[in-house]
Amino acid sequence: MPWLTLRKCAGFVLMAIALMVFAGCVGGWTLKPEPAAKESAAAKSPAQGQLADGRQGFIITESSQLDSAGRGDFERAIVLMSAQDYGPAADLLEKIIAQSPGVTAPYINLAIALMHTDRPKQAEEHLKTALGLVPDHPVACNQYGLLCRKAGRFDEARSFYEKALARYPDYYPARRNLGILCDLYLNDLECALAQYEIYSEACPDDQKVGIWIADLRNRIGQ
Repeated sequence: MPWLTLRKCAGFVLMAIALMVFAGCVGGWTLKPEPAAKESAAAKSPAQGQLADGRQGFIITESSQLDSAGRGDFERAIVLMSAQDYGPAADLLEKIIAQSPGVTAPYINLAIALMHTDRPKQAEEHLKTALGLVPDHPVACNQYGLLCRKAGRFDEARSFYEKALARYPDYYPARRNLGILCDLYLNDLECALAQYEIYSEACPDDQKVGIWIADLRNRIGQ
C-alpha cells in the first residue's frame, strides 16, 4: 500500500517508490527523488514516523490504483510544475485522477496548477475533494488557506491554517502562512509574532522571517 510522507523541509509533491508529499520550511517546488519510508505501525494512520533516511516526517496511508505508466505520468507532471509549465501538468494530473481517484496528492497538485493558471474555482473543488479523502491533510489545508487569502476570505484562510496545525503542529509552511495572514491581513500582531518565532526556530535559514520578527517586535514595542 503506498503512503504519503509529509517532510518538514522540502516543499514539493512527488511520486518515487511510493506516493510522497514533502512539505518544508519555505515551500515552493523542487524535484528531488527521495527514498520511501519504511512501513511501520506509524504508517497505519496520519502520524509522525521515521523516514528511510533517518529524518522525521508525517506519514499518511492511502491506497492507489496507479500502474507504472501512471506513476511515470505523475513524475512528469512534477517536472512540468517545477518548470512552471502548469497547463500540461494539469492535463497529466487529470489523467492520473481518472485512474486513481482515491489519492490526495494528484488533487492537491492539480489545485496548485489551476491556481497558477487563474482558475481558483476549479482549484477549490479539487482541494475540497482532497480534504474529503483526508479531512485534516496539512498540504491541502495550507493550499486552501492560500486560496482563501487571495480571495479575501481571511477568516476562512485562518481556519484552514489552524486546522492543519492542530493535527500537524510541525508543518511549518502553514505556520509561516498563518503568520503572514495575521501580520498583513488581520492586524493580529501577537499571532503573527508567535507563528514567525516558531517557524524561525525550526527554519533558521529563512532570513526573511527573521527580518519580519524584528519589525514586528519593534511595532509591538518589545
